[in-house]
Amino acid sequence: MRGKRIVLCASRKLEEMTTLIEKQGGIAIVRPAQGILFSKEGELEDEIRAVIAMRPDWFIFTTGIGVETLLEAAERGKVKEEWVKTIQHANVAVRGYKTAAALKKIGVAPVAASDDGTTKGLIRSLNEYSFAGKKVIVQLHGTTSPTLKEFLEENHAIYTELLPYRHVAPDPEVLEKLYEEVIHRKVDAVCFTTEVQVRFLFSFVKEQKDIEWFRQSFNEHVIACAVGKVTAEALYEEGIVRVVAPELERMGAMIVTLSQYFERQS
Repeated sequence: MRGKRIVLCASRKLEEMTTLIEKQGGIAIVRPAQGILFSKEGELEDEIRAVIAMRPDWFIFTTGIGVETLLEAAERGKVKEEWVKTIQHANVAVRGYKTAAALKKIGVAPVAASDDGTTKGLIRSLNEYSFAGKKVIVQLHGTTSPTLKEFLEENHAIYTELLPYRHVAPDPEVLEKLYEEVIHRKVDAVCFTTEVQVRFLFSFVKEQKDIEWFRQSFNEHVIACAVGKVTAEALYEEGIVRVVAPELERMGAMIVTLSQYFERQS
């Protein structure tokens, strides 16, 4: 990694990752693409009441923290018992072991689960079910999931998203700077630690810049590095075919894996 310029899109653990990069001989560049996360609180409680009244046929949960946040909001709104019963009376699908563990605490066992923790794995587990005319509630962390939404709409589900958090987009000047650095090959790799960072950056480029040139720069010159499967999957969905990701889904492992990648290329 000696002399390589490595972009960090994260907003936390920056000192730790910077130290790791520098120990490998690299140069860390911070370009936060995470945005700011806000709990929707009162608004979320109203959305939960609306979902209870809807009597959904399916719930699809994608994060453990999302499950817990919804339970807390239901309790604040004094509808926790009704909320839990609504989930228990529906078919439930999950992505990720933390999500399944959070649901187990309230006595909910999923009928379908991702076999590898990814959205594609989740969709594979749902393929055997019919969703025509079914009311499906999809819990997401803070941004939409285009692949899952497309799958459900193509199968004629009545699709409703439930997002416990609202994201405020990162500074567009930071995203523009990163765009210029990627297309002009002023950086060697960009590290993404959440799916949200990928979505914000690529949405900005699609709206403001040349997305095809941007994709080409990643696929031919600049390495896209993901902390784990879900973040890597978001990059693949955005058209990036060359993604480096560690087996162990940790930030430190991501930096080490990237360093090893560069060693193999030299």
